[in-house]
Amino acid sequence: MFVFQSWSVIQYINVLLIMAEHPPLLDSTQILSSDISLLSAPIVSADGTQQVILVQVNPGEAFTIRREDGQFQCITGPAQVPMMSPNGSVPPIYVPPGYAPQVIEDNGVRRVVVVPQAPEFHPGGHTVLHRSPHPPLPGFIPVPTMMPPPPRHMYSPVTGAGDMTTQYMPQYQSSQVYGDVDAHSTHGRSNFRDERSSKTYERLQKKLKDRQGTQKDKMSSPPSSPQKCPSPINEHNGLIKGQNASGINTGSAKNRSGKGKGGAQVDIEIEEKDEETKAFEALLSNIVKPVASDIQARTVVLTWSPPSSLINGETDESTVPEIYGYEVLISSTGKDGKYKSVYVGEETNITLNDLKPATDYHAKVQAEYNSIKGTPSEAEIFTTLSCEPDIPNPPRIANRTKNSLTLQWKGYGFKPKYDGEDLAYTVKNLKRSTKYKFKVIAYNSEGKSNPSEVVEFTTCPDKPGIPAKPSVKGKIHSHSFKITWDPPKDNGGAAINKYIVEMAEGSNGNKWDMIYSGATREHLCDRLNPGSFYRLRVYCINDGGQSAVSESLLVQTPAVPPGPCLPPRLQGRPKAKEIQLRWGPPLVDGGSPISCYSVEMSPIEKDEPREVYQGFEVECTVSSLLPGKTYSFRLRAANKMGFGPFSEKCDVTTAPGPPDQCKPPQVTCRSATSAQVNWEVPLSNGTDVTEYRLEWGGVEGSMQICYCGPGLNYEIKGLSPATTYYCRVQALSIMGAGPFSEVVACVTPPSVPGIVTCLHEISDDEIENPHYSPSTCLAISWEKPCDHGSEILAYSIDFGDKQSLTVGKVTNYIINNLQPDTTYRIRIQALNSLGAGPFSHMIKLKTKPLPPDPPRLECVAFSHQNLKLKWGEGTPKTLSTDSIQYHLQMEDKNGRFVSLYRGPCHTYKVQRLNESTSYKFCIQACNEAGEGPLSQEYIFTTPKSVPSALKAPKIEKVNDHICEITWECLQPMKGDPVIYSLQVMVGKDSEFKQIYKGPDPYFRYSSLQLNCEYRFRVCAIRQCQDSLGHQDLVGPYSTTVLFISQRTEPPASTNRDTVESTRTRRALSDEQCAAVILVLFAFFSILIAFIIQYFVIK
Repeated sequence: MFVFQSWSVIQYINVLLIMAEHPPLLDSTQILSSDISLLSAPIVSADGTQQVILVQVNPGEAFTIRREDGQFQCITGPAQVPMMSPNGSVPPIYVPPGYAPQVIEDNGVRRVVVVPQAPEFHPGGHTVLHRSPHPPLPGFIPVPTMMPPPPRHMYSPVTGAGDMTTQYMPQYQSSQVYGDVDAHSTHGRSNFRDERSSKTYERLQKKLKDRQGTQKDKMSSPPSSPQKCPSPINEHNGLIKGQNASGINTGSAKNRSGKGKGGAQVDIEIEEKDEETKAFEALLSNIVKPVASDIQARTVVLTWSPPSSLINGETDESTVPEIYGYEVLISSTGKDGKYKSVYVGEETNITLNDLKPATDYHAKVQAEYNSIKGTPSEAEIFTTLSCEPDIPNPPRIANRTKNSLTLQWKGYGFKPKYDGEDLAYTVKNLKRSTKYKFKVIAYNSEGKSNPSEVVEFTTCPDKPGIPAKPSVKGKIHSHSFKITWDPPKDNGGAAINKYIVEMAEGSNGNKWDMIYSGATREHLCDRLNPGSFYRLRVYCINDGGQSAVSESLLVQTPAVPPGPCLPPRLQGRPKAKEIQLRWGPPLVDGGSPISCYSVEMSPIEKDEPREVYQGFEVECTVSSLLPGKTYSFRLRAANKMGFGPFSEKCDVTTAPGPPDQCKPPQVTCRSATSAQVNWEVPLSNGTDVTEYRLEWGGVEGSMQICYCGPGLNYEIKGLSPATTYYCRVQALSIMGAGPFSEVVACVTPPSVPGIVTCLHEISDDEIENPHYSPSTCLAISWEKPCDHGSEILAYSIDFGDKQSLTVGKVTNYIINNLQPDTTYRIRIQALNSLGAGPFSHMIKLKTKPLPPDPPRLECVAFSHQNLKLKWGEGTPKTLSTDSIQYHLQMEDKNGRFVSLYRGPCHTYKVQRLNESTSYKFCIQACNEAGEGPLSQEYIFTTPKSVPSALKAPKIEKVNDHICEITWECLQPMKGDPVIYSLQVMVGKDSEFKQIYKGPDPYFRYSSLQLNCEYRFRVCAIRQCQDSLGHQDLVGPYSTTVLFISQRTEPPASTNRDTVESTRTRRALSDEQCAAVILVLFAFFSILIAFIIQYFVIK
């Protein structure tokens, strides 16, 4: 950083020349070269007291001027900035570490040159500040190659030249100058919360150190030959191609990989791609807010710099792209208002147009590269200038007469507020905290005076609005939390002076205490109690008064585990095996009710605690203790946050007790049915053992006492072979019975299998073998007997007359090749490797006679939905006591035969069939011997259905001799057309005659005679075409409709009314008849079903 101070006596200006983080090395040869020059020749005034120095800003560099008002004006290279010196001398220059200023005079031209400093060189009289490099200040204003002339007052002559040292005396210490830069650098986003991102940047910093080592080697080496400036074609956005935003020549990809000339050797390979992405997002987020310049009423210039590559005080130019994408967002509704995008591109400066005059704007910039976006920068606040008013709208006519027009338009400037003789007036309906201008004009009968001088008065501000409800910022701790709040939407026209925060304890507390008063909008509430409720509210004060309090915020601090309890105490006298303890709650509950207690116990000789109680009660009984031993107990309490610390230990000694536990007894099996049990004398615990108890059983949980006495052994007889038995022993004294020994298991030797039980016949319904025939086979089943320790290998089946059969390890078997209708005596025994077991009990089974053959199946009646089938000889309905049953089956859509009927009847009606469809049937006969074979397949076909009955036709009289008959129309039936036949019966004739046959659903009858009765009916006819030829299927006729032809008389009701009334009466009569028929049919159906159920099925 280069600091120029005191350039003019009239105006004090700080000039900061901000270079790139790693500027290229310069020497005197390069500076004096005609191709590369930092400063051009100065322009000296005629009297020699003032001098204009042109500061040349090279590409990739920035020149920043800090004015008296503290704002910065930044210029990015390439550019030349004219600066004025009042006496022609060069002011002192403050430079960053590693650089030194030199004044070179060449042919009367003085130049200020900044060159790198050798490690042992320090400029005389100036202190080198050892600070870490800083990123460029936010915002760079691009300017033309030559700046326009400075304001006129900058070149005004200086009257009374004073001491030059006084004129150039720095008003700020050098540390303060750099401190300002530090303050701006804090706006960058170089701090990373993600630990993995920090590790990634540690690897990037290591690469940077390697690159800096190479740079130091260059500095210590002799200066290179002068080089020419690159062609402007290779420049992009003020940077030479191959350089990043920090001014470091990154070179090509080959140089970056460590193989190029003068490039650093980078061997580190970044392994985790997601960490690199996070690091790059952090780099894109390290962008400072834009700078607004050239602010006009409707336009403004926004300038910004690329994201700084400075990460944790170091930079890695290999990760910095050459070109970024940017998106500019502006808001006119405040810092937290809605932002809209106004620019997307790669430029670093834009001009915004079409802004509103005298309006506050907030502008942000967001960097993007390769579809990765960083977070937007901080908002730059600027206010557009005021300007002349807009062109007023055209005047409009307010009133018109024959000889005048009254026009109105919206005007500006002073408006009349009072016209009268008083010397005082109160102007009302003004805006708060607003400046108004007033002037007074006096007039009399002679005319008006000139206006008085304009005076300005400002209205008082109003009290501010209610601040937003406070909210918790960050994590709520048990003893503190931080709150923040937003300012009121309406500040009352004046700035908020301070905020007052009040707090009340409890969820419904009303005792409010002030805990904070200040201008900041956040406060740390500390010294709180855990697990407690607090209510907080805030109000603000400005010059207009105090606002109302905000909505209260209810916060509960988290509870903490409770404090330590007092040691548990013994309650009552200790017993031999149990003691009773009691305790009290802890002094500190941690802000949450105590939910449970935990008591741990450990023997005095061992430090191995174990939990013996956990619960809400404040006392417990600890059992299963050893008599005459000392135990240590400790206690801790818990709430919803967990357990607190343990209390101090409490030692308790138990009373003497019964003998100790016996050692496990020793069991010796003498045979498959007897065993010898031996045991030893246990510790008596101060008293003699009087007797022993031996428990024995086949189940571990249900053993019985088999011996009680002073002996140390006992023989048990009557055991089962290959059986597991359990036993345990217990010692007794005058103090009681000691604990049982551990359970010992023993197994008796194996023997031949046990007797087979549950031998029985398997019913025919349970057999799924297709080759099973109850006439020649018998199926038996049995339960597996006890194998007595040796696996059962087979079974021997004896079914009489010295006939035996050996089968494998099964529990059911089908005996084949038997004689029909024959009785057999069957018994069975099991075999293992030790021999054959005893036979089971004997059962008698008989084979059944052979089943009958299937009958012949025939169809005796059919319709389009029903087929009535008949088979065999006999009456259609046979009693269920008949020995032969029949099983009728029909083929379904999947080609499988399904059961339709099973019973003794010889007929069956198959219903709900489809018309003109073939169905396959088969039948089989069954008796007590089983089911006979299936018959051959029979195929029966349903005929086509006739049309359904039509509703009664409707008759309309056209005139005295013509009437029109209409009826309902039916859809074609499965592709077959439907026609209609209309018949009429005239007068008292006994027969109907057909008068129409065709497809139309209407007919006009023209042979009416007066005072004659006509009866009409209609039916539908289905015209079928099949292999047999054409066929008409006539459906049933509709209800007859009576029609009487009478002469039309205008006053009287029409024949249509007569026909309708007649039809209605006839229709009502037909409906009554249908209802009666339906009731009778239902009654007879129920009666027939009852008769079949009672006499046939039962």
